[in-house]
Amino acid sequence: MSKEYLVVTSVGPDKRGTVEKITEVMVNSQANIEESRMARLGGEFAVIMLLSLPGEQRDALETGLNGLREQGLTVITQPTDMSRVEIFQGYVPYEIAVIGADHEGIAHSVAQYLASERINIETMDTRVTQAPITGAPLFSMYATVQAPPELKINELRQKLADVGDEFGVDIEVKLPVG
Repeated sequence: MSKEYLVVTSVGPDKRGTVEKITEVMVNSQANIEESRMARLGGEFAVIMLLSLPGEQRDALETGLNGLREQGLTVITQPTDMSRVEIFQGYVPYEIAVIGADHEGIAHSVAQYLASERINIETMDTRVTQAPITGAPLFSMYATVQAPPELKINELRQKLADVGDEFGVDIEVKLPVG
């Protein structure tokens, strides 16, 4: 019995029961959710998950996912190779937080710097909220990254501080807790 890994993404109107419908398909096809992210974005609900399942259950999963499509959800599946995770063996994990006044280009500039240093983004969450008193839009970004071992934390902090100064935002870099 060979194990397969799939990334499944689904997007559809935000309504109660969406997660229950999606996870029911997983249970019925003996798929295990290895990782997932789920969020309401505007009026839509988005799901991305990494599944493992017995190879012989792939057809059952596809049949169940087709049922979700008939209920108005967009569903995409992508087989994935877990050996790619080994590429980042020895890399150092860091958490990055960016907070400041919102304007275009902040996420791109941070991502551009990270890519130039061969830093892999593992997760990234961004949000725009309103400041409590003024109502001005505030940008926040939280990322977990994997950096090459030769890049020291002080160098990373300084270079990201330079990016932050350019955009008028605070950027904090720290080692993950636990």
